[in-house]
Amino acid sequence: MAKVAIYTTNYCPFCAGAKAFLRSKNVEFDEIDVTHDERLQEEVKRWTGRRTVPQIFVDGKSIGGFDDMRQLDASGELDRLLGIRA
Repeated sequence: MAKVAIYTTNYCPFCAGAKAFLRSKNVEFDEIDVTHDERLQEEVKRWTGRRTVPQIFVDGKSIGGFDDMRQLDASGELDRLLGIRA
């Protein structure tokens, strides 16, 4: 299975939703909480061009946020990226 990392803050409802969604698919992930780390927030912005959270990475590649992940799932692409077989 692919390595998943999700950058979050502790007050973000979309972060909670993204984590719950990944758990519902039995996907393990590393959570990086950037709530109190402005330096890391700036790094994530530099990597993705986005200031919002969550920011989700699969095997080191940004797939965007929660809505982006849900769109990938609807198209079947998320399972392919994650290495989940139907």
